[in-house]
Amino acid sequence: MKRRTFLKTVGGAASVVALGTPRLLAAAEAKDSVAELPRRPLGRTGVRLSVVGFPGLALIHYDQAECTSALHRAFDMGVNYYDVAPAYGNGQCETKMGIGLQGLDRSRYFLACKTKKRDAEGALQELENSLQKLKTDHFDLYQLHHLVKPEEVKQALGPGGALEAILKAREQGKLKWIGFSAHTTKAALEALKGYAFDTVMFPINFVEFYTRDFGKEVLALARERGAAMLAIKPLSWGAWPPDMKRTRQWWYRCVEEPGDVELAVRFALSQPGVVACVPPSFVDLLERTVAAARKFRPLDDAATETLKKMAQNCGSIFLREEKLVAHNLPQGEPTYPGCPHAFA
Repeated sequence: MKRRTFLKTVGGAASVVALGTPRLLAAAEAKDSVAELPRRPLGRTGVRLSVVGFPGLALIHYDQAECTSALHRAFDMGVNYYDVAPAYGNGQCETKMGIGLQGLDRSRYFLACKTKKRDAEGALQELENSLQKLKTDHFDLYQLHHLVKPEEVKQALGPGGALEAILKAREQGKLKWIGFSAHTTKAALEALKGYAFDTVMFPINFVEFYTRDFGKEVLALARERGAAMLAIKPLSWGAWPPDMKRTRQWWYRCVEEPGDVELAVRFALSQPGVVACVPPSFVDLLERTVAAARKFRPLDDAATETLKKMAQNCGSIFLREEKLVAHNLPQGEPTYPGCPHAFA
């Protein structure tokens, strides 16, 4: 497969300041969209990214035919951002995505992958394996995955760390942009201070934000450092209440009604610097998120008050990790039963 040209840059430099003005963005997005789904400049990269990304972990729930159909249908809906990782289904999601993306023009979609390896040798091996499974010769974005503890950030960024392998792979044309995903404030801030990452993937969610300001510090430093924000867990409604019947087998509760989804998406996409959001890992929730994003308008006072009321008495799905890291306590179990993110 010949190396494809990366997504073309939009005219003019993409301004981080512009990302912090959602009202101006909303007006511009009426023109900058595909299949009515808005696209935003990905920070300093100049790439135009759909404001909703395809959650690769969703592929764990479906057979190959269903996965292929979902991937192509998302593309037809205007989604050009596909996110996956080796940790998703122990590699089966990469395999399914690699097969499913065949037939789509590689130059028309943005492929993001990750590594949980913190050493150079491990990261290089995992990157090469991911390229093979995804049937591509390059990633548009490659990220350090699921940073939790500051010490693992230092390992990944230090001598012999994963970043060394990632930078070498970029020199070889195997990836274009570099980012990270994190679940704790300390890890995200440590990473942002340690390297000029292009993107930051972090939970930007109305429950976490309104109940304990989770995300504010990361949003601020990412903006200062010129890194674009990719919001995860945008539809989270917090931890499952103990006495609530679960609507689906997932490790946290999600908003599911169209009106609630629209509010949650409005929240995430209204935060300064947020370019796109990646919904929970179910195809139906992806489609509801796309429908909501097509109607995007910045938060107003009424929507803000409604979201604050919805967030009341909701349990956090990240507070445990934050506390364990803050007190330097051992981490040996997933945050919640069924959570796909095991502690490193």
